[in-house]
Amino acid sequence: MAVARLIRPLRKALINPPQTLIPLQNPISHLLYDNKMGEEINPFLLSQTKNPIRRYYMSEMRKSAFKDNILRLIRNEIQYELDRSPPKQSPTKYESFTIDDRPGEQWIRLKRKFRENEEIKVEATMFDGAVPIPKSGVPGIKEDMLLHITLIINISKGDGDVLEILCSAWPDSIEITKLFIRRSNKTSLKAYDGPEFKELDDELQDTLYDFLEARGINDEMAIFLHEYIRNKGKTEFVRWMGNVKSYIESK
Repeated sequence: MAVARLIRPLRKALINPPQTLIPLQNPISHLLYDNKMGEEINPFLLSQTKNPIRRYYMSEMRKSAFKDNILRLIRNEIQYELDRSPPKQSPTKYESFTIDDRPGEQWIRLKRKFRENEEIKVEATMFDGAVPIPKSGVPGIKEDMLLHITLIINISKGDGDVLEILCSAWPDSIEITKLFIRRSNKTSLKAYDGPEFKELDDELQDTLYDFLEARGINDEMAIFLHEYIRNKGKTEFVRWMGNVKSYIESK
């Protein structure tokens, strides 16, 4: 009887819990939202519910895996480029020209003074074109590509008009394509800018090549620029990949 008197109140308490106990409508949801003890969430519980938190958790896992895969591929690409043919330290001078490399941009600038009153500025693009040429002696390969760099040469004397010469820099030669005077004041869009260079008298063409040669703009510069731009292309590619990697890592 004594034992029965002790068991009855305990049974009653179990059947009728105190009203201050807050019932959980979704015990699993409570575990997901209120994991106050900092314990790892049981994957089995996640698999047993259609709770939005599970969908969010799985979505974050997929995004994380996707991000990790992109970063792995980018790191591999950067390392491959550095191992295969690492970029060299670019020179800051060529002959009498100083070089402004313009990191992150697709062109460079060379500047120098000539005699007492001339300012010469040469703007060179990265490779911006190519033409096919026959290639002999290599089985299965019928043609090679000749890479092209555009040069914009400005020659000025003080604050006056500027002689602007457009050139093509091929791997071992410079070819003038156009020249005109760029006025210091505003010029009409319909202003006449001269004929194509090849339409000029042959002797005049030769004299204009001599004019550039005297100022250090010659075939040797073309050879230098092709080597410089080839190296810049590697540097810019590695920099670009690094910027993409940093952006993805920050998200």
